[in-house]
Amino acid sequence: MRKKHNDSKNAQSILESAEKQMKYTLTLISTEESAFNIVRNIYECFRMIGDALLISKGKISEYHTEQIRILADMKVRTERPIKLVDNLRRMRHNINYYGYSPRKIEAEDAINLAKSCFYQLLSKAKEEIKNKNGPGGS
Repeated sequence: MRKKHNDSKNAQSILESAEKQMKYTLTLISTEESAFNIVRNIYECFRMIGDALLISKGKISEYHTEQIRILADMKVRTERPIKLVDNLRRMRHNINYYGYSPRKIEAEDAINLAKSCFYQLLSKAKEEIKNKNGPGGS
């Protein structure tokens, strides 16, 4: 992981984009044909939260595993375990590099995971980044 100056404004922008993309993705109807985009988009939105947190701490990650690991380390209560996002990471990798086609049921599971974890993580990330900008923050 490379170091650079912390960039809270960029981190906030990434969170806004993740929120916007998730809102859109959750409007998609899950079908065998849309599963590909749903799984990839939901994963990407989670990854963006991790990326924003790292950027706010002055770290640049070259690997998605680091961006997902920071999510798993967050102290957030969710209906489903956050570590399940790593399953999305692996599925997205298989989609992008091995031609895997997710099924409708996998898209529905990703939607369920997003609904039970994403907004809690997003809220906590926004709070952490905002606190870095406040008194004593960067």
